[in-house]
Amino acid sequence: MARKNPFMNVMSDASAEDKLPALDYTIKGASKSILSSIDEMAARADKLLEGETVVELDPDVIDASFVRDRLEDDEADFGELVSAIRERGQDSPILVRPHPRSTGRYMVVFGHRRLQAAKLLGRKVRAVVKDMQDQDHVVAQGQENSARANLSFIERATFASSIARLHYDNDNAIIMTALSLDKSTLSKMLAVTSMSSEILAALGAAKTIGRDRWYELKTLLEKPSNLDRAHAFIATEEFEAKTGENRFNSLLGYIKAAQRTTKLSLPKRSTRWTSDDKRVAVNVKSDGRSFTLALNSREAVGFGEFISENLADLYKAYQDRNADQGE
Repeated sequence: MARKNPFMNVMSDASAEDKLPALDYTIKGASKSILSSIDEMAARADKLLEGETVVELDPDVIDASFVRDRLEDDEADFGELVSAIRERGQDSPILVRPHPRSTGRYMVVFGHRRLQAAKLLGRKVRAVVKDMQDQDHVVAQGQENSARANLSFIERATFASSIARLHYDNDNAIIMTALSLDKSTLSKMLAVTSMSSEILAALGAAKTIGRDRWYELKTLLEKPSNLDRAHAFIATEEFEAKTGENRFNSLLGYIKAAQRTTKLSLPKRSTRWTSDDKRVAVNVKSDGRSFTLALNSREAVGFGEFISENLADLYKAYQDRNADQGE
């Protein structure tokens, strides 16, 4: 049985034709928990504020959300927001909730940048205050950001990972509702954010880097030698001199180049063995990753079948020899 829509009291004043489908994040199945469009998410965010009393609050009594969405802010974009608010005021209120643990304080649900702009300008911020539970908070914050904020893949992934660690449910339906995701995309997001925290912090928001390239890097770094290379590279002056997505590009390029160099440097060997009676000849090839035996001459088929039939005994003899040699 589905839970009661946590935002129904906000939407109850709308006419029948204006009402949106219930925000039900307990429905099973990704297709049932994903919102139909960005416009619909924006409309839901607007509904949270529609008809509510707007108050003016001192920015100093408002704390950040307990889940982080932006890893870094675009200075030029934020500068434009500050200029716009300075010139014509704050067009749209932010949404806050009474702080769940600090009496007399508030917590931002969405509108962090508008809050920071008001603080910078030394003026009060226009806000709607709404009592919300943590689960409703993250859904509202995620939908607002999905609809309006220019968040990168890794910022959305980090937000999703933060919610997942709170264990609100067993099927991640809340995350899929908050960010309008299917299970496959969410799975890749959570996989990417399992990477080294030092590397994720060094790469930052990487605004133009999408899911596939992040997943490519994550896959490469599953190899311990590549992970060691990555940690060493992000500590270099070459890496630290780069900014934005150039950091990601340089790290991925470095790891891939190192892989190619390693492959080229693997020792290659080719030998030939011939039996004393000249009835069997064996060509041996090794490139450091694979070992090939090619049999030819008169007894090639028979000798090959004999080897195949005795592989278990041969392998046991190999293991015994290694044990005797302490390998």
